[in-house]
Amino acid sequence: MSDFTLIVAGDPQQLTGGYIYDARIVDALRDQGWSIDVVGLSGRFPEPDAVASHALDSALTALPDGSRAVIDGLAMGGLPAIVERHATRLSITALVHHPLADETGLGSPEQQRFRISETRALAAVDRVIVTSAYTAHRLADFEVPAAKIAVIEPGVHRGELSEPGGDTPRLLCVATVTPRKGQDLLVDALAQLAALPWQCDLVGALDRADHYVETVRRKIADSDLTNRVHLLGSQSPEQLTQHYRTADLFVLPSHYEGYGMVITEALAHGLPVVTTTGGALSHTLPDEAGIKVPPGDVDALRNALERMLAEPEATQAYRDSARRIRETLHDWPAAARAFGESLQRSAPVEESNP
Repeated sequence: MSDFTLIVAGDPQQLTGGYIYDARIVDALRDQGWSIDVVGLSGRFPEPDAVASHALDSALTALPDGSRAVIDGLAMGGLPAIVERHATRLSITALVHHPLADETGLGSPEQQRFRISETRALAAVDRVIVTSAYTAHRLADFEVPAAKIAVIEPGVHRGELSEPGGDTPRLLCVATVTPRKGQDLLVDALAQLAALPWQCDLVGALDRADHYVETVRRKIADSDLTNRVHLLGSQSPEQLTQHYRTADLFVLPSHYEGYGMVITEALAHGLPVVTTTGGALSHTLPDEAGIKVPPGDVDALRNALERMLAEPEATQAYRDSARRIRETLHDWPAAARAFGESLQRSAPVEESNP
């Protein structure tokens, strides 16, 4: 029997933040001697359809009594009844990157539905692992006791340092192209900086929000930026490393992040950063390594980018700080050890009301 089974929504090999976190924790734990099974669920998530419901139920049914299961929040937040059904015979841990109810673009009815569903699912599990202190704080609104939560922030691989110095600064944004990531706002900001030299690569999956992707494409075309803003889709780890190495500035205009792992990745390559204060981002990026602006504020984003592009001395100061911070970042083996230790702790005993 494996030490635990990790259950995720869809293909576990997806190259997005949450899936990368899951995969790197698993790889590092296996290197440390853990036996881990990984199960990717068919169906639609986070609004589960019948296929998704059956897939989660089948995956949990297949586990022997007493087994450990770690379920990514995307896979379990909408299926509390199934989690409850198996919680009495399995040791279940929820892995929450950010609450589903916090996704950008949800209406009030959808937010409330997710809030109720997630609150119920999280109440059923033994423990909850989150990837940032910010998300741990958010889960108080979902009635999760602090004693039940372990914060395991992402590790990082210190890749090659970026090599700035070309005639045209290269901007890099790594994020799935969805409304929460704010690529449309980045295009709007860059359109106002057309007089300055720059190129911008947008790396990230293009198959999660078709209407939004078309909106971004249209904005690029309407702003006459087709030769300067490049929608590159998902990239292999080797290609992504090359993008980091050749970039001059990293940009993440997200409305909200539960951690913002790509910010740490950028720092690991010694890149200065422009991002927002959305969610955990205000804490993920150290003040001395870049500029943070309010989420959704195109003018503030434009001003930050203009300063980075037009004031090389200020940009170099941020770059120097990023390179110093790079040496202090924790690696994935350390994150994996903390993850494993949290799974081995006894589940907290919840106090009953008198």
